[in-house]
Amino acid sequence: MADPWDDHARWWQREFTEGVDAEYTEQILPLILEHLGDLEAGVDTAPEPVVRLLDLGCGEGQVARITTELLGTRAVGVDASGAQVIEARRRGGGPSYVQGSAAAIGLADAAVDAAVACLVFEHLVDPDSVLDEVARVVRSGGRFLWLLNHPLIQTPDSGWIDDHMVDPPEQYWQLGPYLPEAETVEQVERDVFITFFHRPLSRYLNAAIERGFVLEQMLEPAPPPGFLARAPEYAEAATVPRLMFLRFRRS
Repeated sequence: MADPWDDHARWWQREFTEGVDAEYTEQILPLILEHLGDLEAGVDTAPEPVVRLLDLGCGEGQVARITTELLGTRAVGVDASGAQVIEARRRGGGPSYVQGSAAAIGLADAAVDAAVACLVFEHLVDPDSVLDEVARVVRSGGRFLWLLNHPLIQTPDSGWIDDHMVDPPEQYWQLGPYLPEAETVEQVERDVFITFFHRPLSRYLNAAIERGFVLEQMLEPAPPPGFLARAPEYAEAATVPRLMFLRFRRS
């Protein structure tokens, strides 16, 4: 069965890879590199032991490629979209790629030193089964980097409001119904419709803790300069985080 993201693969590759997206190049990829750089590899029979990394929902593989290039990881990327995996293999760079479900990863128990899920879970119907798999394949003491569209901006009916009823006019962020989980479909470009699942932060944190992950660090970085420079009206967006970064250790 074709994955829905097969239809959006070219849009994603065009808009978010190969250095064209400031949020990836200035924020997301540097954060991942920073928080994997000090990770020690587990027991490994390879001649030159290296960190084994799982890039979950890897898309066309930019996370796996850059960690392989700059950190020397031995990475494997998993994605349900055949179109994304084909492009990841074409771009090469060292990692191996597998088309398959994030809820049924073809790796042994405790097989990886670190897992990264970058902007993946907000598109998953069943996040719990995927977290079960992450907990199964990450070794004790291993690391899980979890990057999400911040639940604040993912909340349905949230957004900037220009209030002209006051003098001078004010601009503020309107928060929609945050606590209920919700599914929405957003048109991001002509003929490109993406499904998002909003869940409050506590839903994700508690699910990870229940599976033996210990939260080591949580970051809510301001949008990077390259994003804010896209348009003058983005200046106010510096006060609202777009990204949620969670670093866990497997107990």
